[in-house]
Amino acid sequence: MILYSMNKLSDILKQPEGRKLEFKETIPANTDLVKTVLAFANDAGGELYIGIKDTSRQVVGIKEGNLIPLEERISNIIHDCCEPVILPEISFLTHENKHIIKITIYKGSNPPYHFKGKSIEESTFIRVGSTNRQASVEIIAELERRKRNISFDSELSYLKTSDEINLTSFKDFFLEKTSDELTPQVM
Repeated sequence: MILYSMNKLSDILKQPEGRKLEFKETIPANTDLVKTVLAFANDAGGELYIGIKDTSRQVVGIKEGNLIPLEERISNIIHDCCEPVILPEISFLTHENKHIIKITIYKGSNPPYHFKGKSIEESTFIRVGSTNRQASVEIIAELERRKRNISFDSELSYLKTSDEINLTSFKDFFLEKTSDELTPQVM
């Protein structure tokens, strides 16, 4: 936990909510908080500021006596509801004598992140603009590839047999580049 004053908050307040930025007047419901954390971890990371109205950007603040209990509550919700484990960076900011909680979620290295105790397919979220959306099967597959550090086009496909694949154009290309015929043994 870090307690400090931030002059750059004025600049942040001018930015629209988006892929990496969200404002909330009060701590969201557990499910909504977890969806945002999961979406940030599955995407590019992000910052959630609590104590700021999301539409007007008015800093309403949080009572100083509530900061530590809220930080502990947020930490426990994230730890208890997210899988794999997400380690948030939670700090306290002071702006015009009003206290704000800043939750920083870094891009995760072990996606897909999802609700603990639920299937990946039903509980993985991504960030689309300023909203959290349930990830499609294709996006979940891409997150899995990202975890294994492989690209879509380098992934093996076992859905077709070699007889079902038309290699005519590739055979011509192979012959042109190598001066060898593409035979089953070469493949």
